[in-house]
Amino acid sequence: MNILTVEDDSVARKILRQLLRKLNHEVIEAADGEEAWLRLQSGGVRVIVSDWTMPHLDGLELCRRVRGRIGADYVYFILLTGNTASEENQRAAAEAGVDDFLTKPMDPQELWMRLRVAERILRYATQVRQLEAFLPICSYCKKIRDDKNYWQQIEAYINERTGTDFSHSVCPDCYQRVILPELEKMRAERAAAAPSAPHAQRTR
Repeated sequence: MNILTVEDDSVARKILRQLLRKLNHEVIEAADGEEAWLRLQSGGVRVIVSDWTMPHLDGLELCRRVRGRIGADYVYFILLTGNTASEENQRAAAEAGVDDFLTKPMDPQELWMRLRVAERILRYATQVRQLEAFLPICSYCKKIRDDKNYWQQIEAYINERTGTDFSHSVCPDCYQRVILPELEKMRAERAAAAPSAPHAQRTR
């Protein structure tokens, strides 16, 4: 993956770069939030590993800017902090849109685990975006055609790609348009059939 590292301490930035390259990731470096924001505009970045406290633009404000982009691919944001992950800090980070924490000094195993989670989430996000972008769907039966030209129910199609299970209900529009007319039709049919029973008894 292309990972943007944001760290104002040159030594810490070098250590982070070495760790990420050992894990076979491409590294783009920035010394503060403003530089990171400029580098992000060139595209291709899917993960940001950023220090919290930095001059000019700190990690939380950078994350807020990232989350404020419209129409852009989702970027997984990991926040580095030397602070205790207190409830107050976690709430502030969550409200800014941070996905995960790493405390300093970094544990290479912890970094590896966080990036594995990031890869899975980004893969699902890409699949969902593709589903939203274009689905070849039959206008009659609503089946979906996959990339092997096989038609299947939309629930099975999405479940295979995202693991999502579905429960079924009726939306308000369909209730008014389909269910209520069917109920009225059934009531009318029962009302029409009801008088025939007594009449049949009198004619015997």
